[in-house]
Amino acid sequence: MGIFDKVFGKKEENEGAEIKTYKDFWDWFMTKEKDFFEVVKNHNNIETDFFDLLASKLKLLNEGYYFLCGMSQDEIAELIITADGDIKNIVFAEELVAESPKLDRWKFTALKPEMNLDHGIKMDGRDFSKENISFYSNEIDNYPDEIDITFVYDGLNEENKNACVTGVCVFLDNFLGELNFATQIDTFNVIGRDDAEKELVPISKLKDFLSWREREFTEKYKNVKNFEEEDQYTILEATLKNGLPLIATINTSLLNYDSKASYPWISVLKVEYNGENNNGLPEKEDYEKLSNIEEKMIEALKIKEGNLYIGRENAENLKESYFASKDFRKPSKILRQAIKDNPEYKMSLEIYKDKYWQSFERYNVNQN
Repeated sequence: MGIFDKVFGKKEENEGAEIKTYKDFWDWFMTKEKDFFEVVKNHNNIETDFFDLLASKLKLLNEGYYFLCGMSQDEIAELIITADGDIKNIVFAEELVAESPKLDRWKFTALKPEMNLDHGIKMDGRDFSKENISFYSNEIDNYPDEIDITFVYDGLNEENKNACVTGVCVFLDNFLGELNFATQIDTFNVIGRDDAEKELVPISKLKDFLSWREREFTEKYKNVKNFEEEDQYTILEATLKNGLPLIATINTSLLNYDSKASYPWISVLKVEYNGENNNGLPEKEDYEKLSNIEEKMIEALKIKEGNLYIGRENAENLKESYFASKDFRKPSKILRQAIKDNPEYKMSLEIYKDKYWQSFERYNVNQN
């Protein structure tokens, strides 16, 4: 694959065909694919005649689409739809490409694929390759399933740290592929060789190491029973430093579950409301509306399909709803739809991996 051009969600005027579904997008694309192919092949006015048009249409479907495009062969243009590593948008890239048409001169790919980086990459005048990047794994007390990795880049120092960390991340994104880089490593850091505390492992062995850890994790939890205990909710109250109240309703039976790691994906839906006249808590009308929204989400994210409702928290004009899941795709879709269905509220979604639910240790309800 040759050098690809990249666009990250530009803001353009949305003219022409209305785009509401994946089919709408591809129908529009096919009306212009001949022109787009010539633009990409000849690299003529690619920003205005292809990138700008494509970005504006993709934005109508989802704010989180990005793309790469280039010639993968002499007569084949490849368009890669990417989420740029954002977990909550991965499923939408996958779904869009799954509905793509079969076109003789185009190849459509979901997420940045694993690439051959025998010659490495160059960024800001620096080389990032198998020759100057290595790694070692860290064991974390009380969290044996956590995959925490230290990457070591030769030549990293305090002055160039930010640029070197970015370069290593771009290398890994291409070396592992976008999906693997986003999902197989729980936590990582990047240091210079002088700061290394363990024997260095060649980066060429990283894929085998991650595959081994993934198999080990799958084997460990394959016979674990899904959470089936009766829900037991606890109402927790606290006073913030500014004197305002915080009220949380948490499923404490879940927080005592001994196989949390089998539900490693945490979803947090944040909803802003006006609680100025109620010490930052929702008034009756908002409380009822927000409760109805949450009930619909709980109903859609079924336990039998690998989703658990952990609870909610209200404070300072903000409600947060928490879910844990075996996979991130269904929560991404359900919670994104909730945002679209309720435009009267400012809402945002975060999805991340937290195998041991460390995010909820602040509630201090785990009795184990």
